[in-house]
Amino acid sequence: MTDTEQPGVRLPQLKLDELLEELQARIDAARGTRDRVHSLLEAVLSVGRELDLEQALRSIVEAAATLVDAEYAALGVIGPDGRTLSAFHTVGVAQRQIAEIGPYPEGHGILGELIRHPQALRLSKISEHPSSYGFPPGHPPMNSFLGVPIRVRDQVFGNLYLTEKRGGLEFDEEDEAVLSTLAVAAGVAIDNARLYEDSRLRERWLMANAEISYSLMSGSERTEALDLIAERAREITGSALAAVAMPLSGTDALSVQIAVGAEADAHRGLVLPLHDSLMGLAFAAAAPVISDDVAHDRRISPEPPRFRGLGPAVAVPIGTGEGGVRGVVLLAREEGRPVFSGTETERLQGFAAQAAIAMELAERRRDAQQIALLEDRDRIARDLHDLAIQRLFATGMTLQSAGRFIDHPEASERVLRAVDDLDETIKIIRSTIFGLRAHEGSAASGLRARVVRVVGEAARVLGFPPSVRMEGLLDTDVPREIGDHVVAVLSEAVTNIARHAHADRAEVLLATDGREVRLTVCDNGVGIPPDGRRSGLRNMAERAERLGGRLEVGRGEDGGARLEWRVPLPRT
Repeated sequence: MTDTEQPGVRLPQLKLDELLEELQARIDAARGTRDRVHSLLEAVLSVGRELDLEQALRSIVEAAATLVDAEYAALGVIGPDGRTLSAFHTVGVAQRQIAEIGPYPEGHGILGELIRHPQALRLSKISEHPSSYGFPPGHPPMNSFLGVPIRVRDQVFGNLYLTEKRGGLEFDEEDEAVLSTLAVAAGVAIDNARLYEDSRLRERWLMANAEISYSLMSGSERTEALDLIAERAREITGSALAAVAMPLSGTDALSVQIAVGAEADAHRGLVLPLHDSLMGLAFAAAAPVISDDVAHDRRISPEPPRFRGLGPAVAVPIGTGEGGVRGVVLLAREEGRPVFSGTETERLQGFAAQAAIAMELAERRRDAQQIALLEDRDRIARDLHDLAIQRLFATGMTLQSAGRFIDHPEASERVLRAVDDLDETIKIIRSTIFGLRAHEGSAASGLRARVVRVVGEAARVLGFPPSVRMEGLLDTDVPREIGDHVVAVLSEAVTNIARHAHADRAEVLLATDGREVRLTVCDNGVGIPPDGRRSGLRNMAERAERLGGRLEVGRGEDGGARLEWRVPLPRT
């Protein structure tokens, strides 16, 4: 072979090398595409396995950052108003940086652009976009950006935000396609997690209803059932406070009988009017009443302070307008927590309605048992009257007649004493019959209702409604005679406030522990002058001394007068 032929041999060799290099590049690209598709499938499977919603959202963010090789990733959940973010899950930003940056974004700038226009957005430099809002102090620098919406059943749930592709590169069309595919899988995963969470919540509500029904139907006291209602509602809704109020018979007021959680002591025993309390409004309307910020809601009386640190709240009637509202359950979350959604309120309303049905069934059962007991008492009374008394009377007549034939004086005297004993026995049996047929007084004449009426009448004279708190078994443990004294002392005390105190706030506390009853009345007025008339106080003190108690008068925390009247209760 000559030298002139050698170049002709080398030229094809160079072309072959180029072809081999191109082939190798395509093989590498195909392998990279295969690996990326494999990674995408793994991410889809990983995200789809999560049933806990919060964990599913976290997995979606982590998978998105890995698939497009982004340094920072976030998932923003769009709030109920459709314009702002209600939650923000991040990857890549350290907790120390998050603390320096401050509150999570609400949806301004580029994040808001994706909320307003839910379609994929890819930028080489964030700051060059017209909607760029800038970054807060302490925020890491970010340039490249890729965002895609996540849809759940054709509704935009939130957005995926990716920034700073590693290596200083920009996000490309393939990154956008991969992220859009992940967003579709994420939408399905989120829907599954929400359905699972929804089914678990339904199950918890059903179990709570079953527990309350069992408690009531097994003969538990109503207070125990109300406590269960408050506890389970608070646990299921993630609330900080739960309270249950029941109507006071014969009055236009509610009494908070159960309170658990934050600020529970400030609510327990309170007597609430229907017009300026969240629970009163729900009771009067027989419908749920929601507050975004219960601590600053103008519909609610600020006195006494009882919602410190609390924010969203809802009051739901126990029962319906048709069947009669039996009470109200109040739930409140900490300040800054999400407001109660329509779905949450609807389920709580269903729970309260079921509880009302269980309460009614239990009351019907107790009524049936009471009727059976009364019928049995009537039967015993008839038998005592028709049989026992008649036979005793006949025996007495026989003995009295036989006494005329007894000549022995001592024996005759004993027979007459036996006749007298029989007469006394007949009187005792007749008294027992009367006791069996006697009925208890109505709840409207109970001490609680009487106290509320006295305070309600005084409010018209005072110009403001005093706050009332009642604790203990007042209608059960306090005898009628002592109750009359309590009402008289309370009436005298609030009248004195209206005449002399010049106050704009007053508090009434009536409590019993079964051993004594204690009435405390205080105001923020001018107090009791040293040289003032004391005839009213003397009357109160005399009432207490007659019952073995005492009256203490002093200065209250607000500078006004403080009166404490306490007497022991008779031992049973």
